Amino acid sequence: MTATVTAPPRRRGFPKQAVLPWLFLAPGLLLALVFKFLPMGKGIWLSFFKVRPFLGDKWVGLDNYTRVLSDHRFQEAVSHTLLLGLGISLGAIVVGFLLALLLEGQARSLKLVRTAVFLPVVTATAVVGELWRLLYYPTSGGLVNGALGFLGIGPVAFLDNPDTALWATMVMGIWMAAPYNMVIILAGLAGVDRSLYEAAAMDGVSLWQRLRHITLPAIRPAMSIVLTLAAIRGLRVFTEVYVLTGGGPAGSTDVWMTRAYTLGFTRNDIGGASAASVVLLCVTLLLTVTVNYLRKRGDVR
Repeated sequence: MTATVTAPPRRRGFPKQAVLPWLFLAPGLLLALVFKFLPMGKGIWLSFFKVRPFLGDKWVGLDNYTRVLSDHRFQEAVSHTLLLGLGISLGAIVVGFLLALLLEGQARSLKLVRTAVFLPVVTATAVVGELWRLLYYPTSGGLVNGALGFLGIGPVAFLDNPDTALWATMVMGIWMAAPYNMVIILAGLAGVDRSLYEAAAMDGVSLWQRLRHITLPAIRPAMSIVLTLAAIRGLRVFTEVYVLTGGGPAGSTDVWMTRAYTLGFTRNDIGGASAASVVLLCVTLLLTVTVNYLRKRGDVR
């Protein structure tokens, strides 16, 4: 009786279908590795050193973090960041929601208006900042001060006054961020069941009740995305402040990012700037995780 020998199963090669997506992703992943993740790792590494070009870096451990976090200028910058980020985030959400309600529909004219409203998002922030500097021009020749002149209010130095500079920057930030939120909220409004509106109209439901009980619950996923992006964007505000005021006057608009920029490129304190940036990274990650957790918890309920 002859025994039959079974051949070992063939090992299947790596399927081509699994390789093809990675080939398309490879250029983007390579760029992200070279220009994002490697510099990020280098920044974390330098945050533990006193950087001395041509003399060799000196290990200082957590001294950079202690020094930065105990600096009163940095603490003031953090408070400005929280105030500015919270104001821009809430203002942009409210304005974006109102714009979405006003511009909802399929008419061609609305599409043109939505495109025009969205222009601040795709325009370079530096260009927008220079335009707002002209709007805030501190004489009667400026557009804003010219309008205030008709009301009998004298020219206001919006960007040169420590009491108004931060609020003036906040207005520009809301103007830039609101159209982005509008687009996301419009996508959420497109999924609302129109029959609910018709039933509410037949029952004599007021506009506020319709917004509260129909519209807002229906666009909750879109609003959660808006909140997450707004929280991240609020902490990372930089270009608006840098272009408008540069952190002045007298540090009244100095924020987290501009303080780190000043440490790194004005005072040549690369270690301190890296430590400030790493702290910002950790806070941003913690805030993102928290917002996502709260969003998922709300969806489950």
